[in-house]
Amino acid sequence: MFRRARDLRGKVVAITGGSRGIGRATAEQFIAAGAKVAIGARNHDFALKVAAEINAHAYPLDVTDPASVRTFWQRVETDLGEIDILVNNAGEMIVSRFENESDEDTAHQVGVNFMGTLNGMKTAIGPMRARGHGHIINMVSAVGMIGLPGCATYSAAKHAVVGLSEGVRAELRGSGVGLSIVLPIPAQTELTSGVGKGRFVPLLSPGDIAGAVLRTARRPVYNRYVPGWTNPVTRSLFLLPQPWRDAMGRFLKADQLLRTTDFQARTGYETRVKVPTAEGAGA
Repeated sequence: MFRRARDLRGKVVAITGGSRGIGRATAEQFIAAGAKVAIGARNHDFALKVAAEINAHAYPLDVTDPASVRTFWQRVETDLGEIDILVNNAGEMIVSRFENESDEDTAHQVGVNFMGTLNGMKTAIGPMRARGHGHIINMVSAVGMIGLPGCATYSAAKHAVVGLSEGVRAELRGSGVGLSIVLPIPAQTELTSGVGKGRFVPLLSPGDIAGAVLRTARRPVYNRYVPGWTNPVTRSLFLLPQPWRDAMGRFLKADQLLRTTDFQARTGYETRVKVPTAEGAGA
């Protein structure tokens, strides 16, 4: 017998990186389901504009700063009530050959994609464990399972989130606090602007991935691949000898990201996320 889906009406949902792309689409879908939604972003003015458009609540947030994350949490709970669901969505990607990547770009990606998620989890777990309920949903990526040339640091940071989530999930067993990871293939967002795509890999819409987050909130599972068929495909790859895996990667054109990416088309996005005063960490 299937468990009844959770009713999200009245639930308080906090979303990092909630003002653009997947974050905004996720906020919109939770709001449509009756939840009270708080979005956090470094560019507070832009987040306020988005919040007014979608009927959310906006707060300043730099996910790389633990103090900023704690302040975000406290302000949301003061204004909206106890947070039921935290969606660690903030993420940024720089496309580059690894040895050409600047130290600043490396640190930035690790800070946003890994430390940003870690900071969110650390902040949420204490209050949720004390209450005996709550749900943390970490936005990962398909590259959190399979490293992708051209975005090696981004892949590594997402790998780290998977490892962190595996360990913490075991620590939370029996606490009443749930932990999930969502692993989508690329979506048509600013983060993937100009990026070449592999063979047989369609680009999803932000709404597709937001829908998967909502399904995870309603019927919690640990890992949700988007689309679902990527789960058995990904797992099957790990059963192959390494030369076969390499050959499959070449067949799927996963090794051609650097050659097929339009770097000029990425200039606007990568400039914005690298500028401290722009809507970067928590975008």
